[in-house]
Amino acid sequence: MLSLPEVRSAALALLCFAVAVPADLLGAPWPLVALLYAACYVTGGREPAWSGLQALRERTLDVDLLMIVAALGAAAIGQHLDGALLIVIFASSGALEAVMTARTRASITGLLDLAPETAQRVVDEREERVRAADLVVGDEVVVRPGEKIPADGTVRDGATDVDASTLTGEPLPVRRGPGDQVFAGTLNGTGTVRVRVDRDPGDTVVAGIAAQVERAAETKSKRQLFVEKVEQRYSVVVVVAALALLVVPLLAGADFRETLLRAMTFMIVASPCAVVLATMPPLLAAVAVAGRRGVLLKDAGVVEALAEVDAVALDKTGTVTRGRPEVRAVEPVDGRPADELLALAAAVEEGSEHVLGRAVVGEARRRGLLVPEVRDFAALPGEGVRAVLPDAAAPDGDTATSRSALAHRNGGRVVVSVGRPVGDEAPEQLAVVAREGHTAVVVRVDEAPVGLLVLADELRPGAAEAVAAVREAVAPPVLLTGDAEGPARRVADRIGIGEVRAGLLPADKAATVEELERGGRRVLAAGDGLNDAPLLATAHVGLAVGEGAGTLSVEAADGVLLRDPLGALAPLAGLARRARRVARANLAFAAAVIAGLVTWDLVGTLPLALGVAGHELSTVLVCLNGLRLLIRPGWPAGGSERLERRERHAAEQPGDLVGSRP
Repeated sequence: MLSLPEVRSAALALLCFAVAVPADLLGAPWPLVALLYAACYVTGGREPAWSGLQALRERTLDVDLLMIVAALGAAAIGQHLDGALLIVIFASSGALEAVMTARTRASITGLLDLAPETAQRVVDEREERVRAADLVVGDEVVVRPGEKIPADGTVRDGATDVDASTLTGEPLPVRRGPGDQVFAGTLNGTGTVRVRVDRDPGDTVVAGIAAQVERAAETKSKRQLFVEKVEQRYSVVVVVAALALLVVPLLAGADFRETLLRAMTFMIVASPCAVVLATMPPLLAAVAVAGRRGVLLKDAGVVEALAEVDAVALDKTGTVTRGRPEVRAVEPVDGRPADELLALAAAVEEGSEHVLGRAVVGEARRRGLLVPEVRDFAALPGEGVRAVLPDAAAPDGDTATSRSALAHRNGGRVVVSVGRPVGDEAPEQLAVVAREGHTAVVVRVDEAPVGLLVLADELRPGAAEAVAAVREAVAPPVLLTGDAEGPARRVADRIGIGEVRAGLLPADKAATVEELERGGRRVLAAGDGLNDAPLLATAHVGLAVGEGAGTLSVEAADGVLLRDPLGALAPLAGLARRARRVARANLAFAAAVIAGLVTWDLVGTLPLALGVAGHELSTVLVCLNGLRLLIRPGWPAGGSERLERRERHAAEQPGDLVGSRP
């Protein structure tokens, strides 16, 4: 922080001031005193003067320039100490703002365990050290114990424990083997693995989050933009009024020195420094506090939007549940072996990005099944997948699809489109699965259903407690899911959600949020995965769950929930409202100080030094009041420890399984 130019300038100005004032009061030679005051003016006023001149070149009037003009005016009439005091306090308030902004940015970016700069790429079975930024999709890299994984990819060989705590908030390492997905920036544990790169370095989850973080401290809230717009016109009014206070009394025969002093004092105390700085400190502090708790917000404007939300919509899989379903049963309906049915489904799901697809493929690999290759793979977000088995893999070019399907003819061959269970397909089995709260995945060959896969997911630890907190802090949440009504209702009942919208496609989720907002609600939505991008983009505030968030979801969202997604929602809303209250209090305080000092100067005799101190100290106070959120944010303490205990308890008792959406 001490390397910031604003801090260095303020420190030098203060040092010169601290030497100049005693020298002046003790009667030191005037050339020495003048030199010390000049050094104070130059060191503390150089940056504001340059900033003000740059703004003037763009035909805008900057508060910095007003302060410098006032300080020079004070020096011109012999008030060197008062002018130097103005410079020192003004430079100190600017340094405080710079420190606050830098600290906020560091608080946020420090959360990210970014990918390493280099990687061990495998070329013709030889390893070569390359820059991680030069990796491309299809490359294979070797990651040894203790190294960071350089890119998002899939484990091709080897097994290890991966520490993803900085990205997902998982307190315990997760076992990863062939076919499992790993993310850039996570830490490899005990084993050496070979990873196939699935995403370009610029498209990784971490890169998308990092881009948002970089913008967080650079953007301004709507209120701040409004304040700055008003500031331009207000500053012109202040200058015109100060000139009037100078010219009119002089025309009436008033004393020049006294009149100039009053006009300069007015220009100082009427300047909107404190008003300009009233809003951003608390909002940026809220961004930093949220970042420390594992919530990365895109910009300060999101804090304002969060303070306005009065409705909550939660995606189910990956948000309410952990998003890691498991195959619980394989039930053929045409007499074929269960392993053959599972291998058929896994063949189609091999190219799927959905959590259900990964679960099916993972189960097939766990059983050591031979999975045939397919062609013409197609995925429909929120619906399922389809593919064609080549002649070598199945007779007559059978088309296979996992999940339920509707078939139609196209160009003389059978094309399978993916949908939900339809008609009277296995009604008894589906009814049993629905009653148990699990999800049924229908496997079809051409138009005929050949079997069911039953999958189940785990509730997030502490989900019911978190939902209760959201209900109290914001509003009763709505559960949105593409799952069937039965499994969705079972999840909702277990965690205390009363309203459920089931059987939704991605567009339906977005339409549900639009419906709520047309009714005057401001919706906070949380979801993960590619198919939740429309939901997050439509909501007043959309938050992507970091564990499953792809690049599109991260870009569509206003922020990313890196850990304890449900548990963070209520404290986050409370933090945003507190930041808004602090910003409003700052604005009221700053306006009151300006009004009081201006009135004193107009109807009485306000000493220049007192006006400088009152104006600039009010600026410092609003900054400190905003920074107070960094020290006492009002976020429940010990959240990470409670989450870790819940995670461990869930790991020891993995019986709380619920359905997952198709």
